[in-house]
Amino acid sequence: MEIRQVKRLGTGVSAIGLGCWQLGADWGEVGEHDALAVLETAAGAGVTFFDTADVYGDGRSEQLVGRFRAHHDGVFVATKMGRRVEQVPENYTAAHFAEWTDRSRRNLGMDTLDLVQLHCPPTPVYASDEVFDALDDLVSRGRIARYGVSVETCEEALTALARPNVASVQIILNCLRLKPLERVLPAAAEAGAAIIVRVPLASGLLSGKYTKDTTFAADDHRNFNRHGEAFDVGETFAGVPYEVGLEAVERLRGLVPAGQTLAQFALRWILDQPGVSTVIPGARNPAQAGANTSAAALPPVDGEAAEAVRAVYDELIRPLVHDRW
Repeated sequence: MEIRQVKRLGTGVSAIGLGCWQLGADWGEVGEHDALAVLETAAGAGVTFFDTADVYGDGRSEQLVGRFRAHHDGVFVATKMGRRVEQVPENYTAAHFAEWTDRSRRNLGMDTLDLVQLHCPPTPVYASDEVFDALDDLVSRGRIARYGVSVETCEEALTALARPNVASVQIILNCLRLKPLERVLPAAAEAGAAIIVRVPLASGLLSGKYTKDTTFAADDHRNFNRHGEAFDVGETFAGVPYEVGLEAVERLRGLVPAGQTLAQFALRWILDQPGVSTVIPGARNPAQAGANTSAAALPPVDGEAAEAVRAVYDELIRPLVHDRW
């Protein structure tokens, strides 16, 4: 597994990490045995970067990651905070930050959290000096080692990157969401900040396994958030209408070299983008975790295929998503 060094993190992270939302909630049921097996499989493949949040399963994901971490050295855990309250800027206070990080410290069994990210807060939060002063104070007090942001829009990312102590930006980037390539990734590279890529497979669309007849469980966000009913619609299928996504997938399928899956191709494409530090696909079982991590060992996507990815985006996807996020 390639380890990518990041200046503002002060450490290296595995090029492919593990997103642990699936281990908490909102993706259908994942049993405890399977969840821990996913974590073990990822670690066995060289994954060192694990991303979770305090709201995933109301702390279940953090607790599982904490149990796993207790038996593994060299594990870097990124968690997120801020979605446990009404999403108004007034709730992003020093007192709440202390409360939320204390809860995550208990869940994860960590005195000092490796990385805490603001979890897609209201846009005005990124411009608040008081918010970032409070985060700096948590660092100085040893509650957290460093902090970053998880964003919905490129403009939010650029605002955050102007802050000298923002160590990372987590953003959606995949073959169906190309806008971050234009300004965000270059800005992060110049600043020495990490780019953590989430939703790399567009909620599974880029696995190539879904059809117009596929159904999802009632407790799966791919069912209940199709139109943004619960949170930003960009988090579900990357904001691409499902039927359009299926059409794009059929076009992309023809670009995949023999011996690779579409998911592996899509992950390798992300890893090839300059400025990407780590990509965090989720997994609901060990087989998925193993297949995802193997993408790190694949050769780079060739130039002709990369141009074809761009062509599919420009024709089918750009008019629907490019100006929204």
